[in-house]
Amino acid sequence: MRGRTVVVTGGTRGVGAGIARAFAEAGARVLACARRPPEHPLDGVEFSPLDLRDPAAVRAFFTALPGLDVLVNNAGGTPYRLLADAGAERHAKVVELNLIAPLTASLAAYEHLRRGRGSIVMVGSVSGGRPSPGSAAYGAAKAGLANLAASMAVEWAPEVRVNTLVAGMVRTELAHLHYGGPDGLAAVAGTVPLGRLATPADVGAAAVFLASDAAAYISGASLQVHGGGERPAFLTAATTGGGVAGSAGGSTGGSRGGSVGGSTADVTGRAAPGSAGPPAGPPGREEN
Repeated sequence: MRGRTVVVTGGTRGVGAGIARAFAEAGARVLACARRPPEHPLDGVEFSPLDLRDPAAVRAFFTALPGLDVLVNNAGGTPYRLLADAGAERHAKVVELNLIAPLTASLAAYEHLRRGRGSIVMVGSVSGGRPSPGSAAYGAAKAGLANLAASMAVEWAPEVRVNTLVAGMVRTELAHLHYGGPDGLAAVAGTVPLGRLATPADVGAAAVFLASDAAAYISGASLQVHGGGERPAFLTAATTGGGVAGSAGGSTGGSRGGSVGGSTADVTGRAAPGSAGPPAGPPGREEN
């Protein structure tokens, strides 16, 4: 990625910071934009304040750039909120942040990317591919984001490649707020076939791959970065010969951990710990 300019939205902490670091380590010039600066500066990453829900500000930001090679639409999130606990207006704000904001940024960046034959990486979520109780608007937005990316890939080809990185659970600096410390984190990690949560660096490496020349013929694709996904519930629930079929580490009906999809399925609070019930910690909060 040496010599290329990359913008990572929400690139100041959690998954976003991991993505920004990965591009910086690959030699790119990296700009992270968010409403708030990072608590600790990231080596090789420049920060630009930006509210991605302000279309005029987003257009001004991208217009001011001398050029752009890669846009990573990572910013997003949701609090834990059952559908009947809020009006449609509240849920619409979640859709705005997770679907409309990436569309706004992509349109604002289009001319730069077209001229440089660049790439867009949408950071999606496993929540977009299955029911997401407690974060239904978020799941719907992420489902829409994957479809948007696929349509964009067709409309903007061959100048701009567009792909979706479908993230599962990621262990970030605030994961303990949702899973109750080491025991909770270990229990949730046990529901993942690979036996652990992802790290922000895992997601960052996948994002760099999708934006790199190694993926030059990949566009309109969804790359799942979820450690093997969720063990089917029936394997744990079903009984055979009086015993439970499947391992104790299997997911029971979509485990609490499996329901956290964050743009990351980022467990810093981007998405609600969902299908097994209310969150283990405080409600989620927006990433930026």
